[in-house]
Amino acid sequence: MKTLLLLISILLTTPTFAQLNKSFSLQGKTKNIPDGTVLLIQDAVLEKVIDSVKVINNSFILKTTLPNYPYKISLWRDSSTAKTIWVENNKMTFDASVSGFEEAVITGSVTNTLALQLRDKQHSLKSYEDMVALEFDFIRNNPDNILSAHSLSIMATVFGKAKSAALFEKFSDKNKQSPYGKKISTFLNLDNPDTPKVGKRYADFEMEDQNGIPHKLSEFDGKLILLEFWASWCVPCRLENPNLLNTYNQFKDLGFEIVAVSLDENKEYWMNAIKKDKLPWKHLSDLKGRDNKAALIYSVGGVPDNILIDKNGIVIGRNLRREALTKLIAENLAVPVKTEPLAAGVTIKLKRNVVWQDETGKVLSKEEGELRANDNQYSLDVDTEKNIMTVKKRL
Repeated sequence: MKTLLLLISILLTTPTFAQLNKSFSLQGKTKNIPDGTVLLIQDAVLEKVIDSVKVINNSFILKTTLPNYPYKISLWRDSSTAKTIWVENNKMTFDASVSGFEEAVITGSVTNTLALQLRDKQHSLKSYEDMVALEFDFIRNNPDNILSAHSLSIMATVFGKAKSAALFEKFSDKNKQSPYGKKISTFLNLDNPDTPKVGKRYADFEMEDQNGIPHKLSEFDGKLILLEFWASWCVPCRLENPNLLNTYNQFKDLGFEIVAVSLDENKEYWMNAIKKDKLPWKHLSDLKGRDNKAALIYSVGGVPDNILIDKNGIVIGRNLRREALTKLIAENLAVPVKTEPLAAGVTIKLKRNVVWQDETGKVLSKEEGELRANDNQYSLDVDTEKNIMTVKKRL
């Protein structure tokens, strides 16, 4: 940790004279890319294409302007291959001449170098708690760095409002006014002062279903409610759905209801997943991904996650699965626990020997498939009959 903090200090205090230049350029080298191939530059904040550049003789020179610097972009080779880069208004280089496109070596950006150092340090840590501590320490020690704003915009729900507000208060005005700062501010300004915890009353919210009809969580008052957070691109969520369906069928006529909130951004992917997994309960989403209002209210750091709310509106459990969930539901409804097989026609085959592939049919390693599928930049198509997981890059 001390070594990393020393490196961070050196990087942050090293003069960046080229920052005075008004023009930004990225000179690139590639391999095995046909002449005339167009690379797309996507704004990673707004998630829209803002520019393009053509590859000739496996090289390109990109010149563009951005709202500010440092700025996060994605350079797309095709619909499934991209390199994320923190760019600065310096002359930068992109070298994929001896590596894969996504493993290209980037020079000319102190911010990008620092981001890679942080990522490598995170990967070397063994526990989630250590990773969270690393993120917290970096943000606290570097309130003026854009990476701190970016990180806190993701980790605020994990740290909680009190700690996040203290970190945000120390930010520079530029960080506070950045897109990441605005996201943090939205979380901090939510109506509920604290995340509803076990033993406390639930927090109400309103959101549209897949047909565009608004619903409030309070519409289900008087029932035992499982508030389930999931997403079509979440592999563990999709694998858990058959178990959840079995639980629902077991208790639905006894005063039990599931309200599922999706962290999807693409309505088509969301609706297709509901249909494919045959999920009959209430579905809600604002299609804002990890910025989903309900997810922010309940400090959802990752999916799947859930909150069990009793008939009196009190949270009685969180992140419950299978036997633990069934047991608590049965106890709350005062009914005996049944040990039934999965609903007719529902099986879980995707446990071992699953075949991972991309949208072209290219077979992926298990590690690569799971890594992509847990990234909300990818959508997931589950074929339980053929035992195939297909991950598709979202444009």
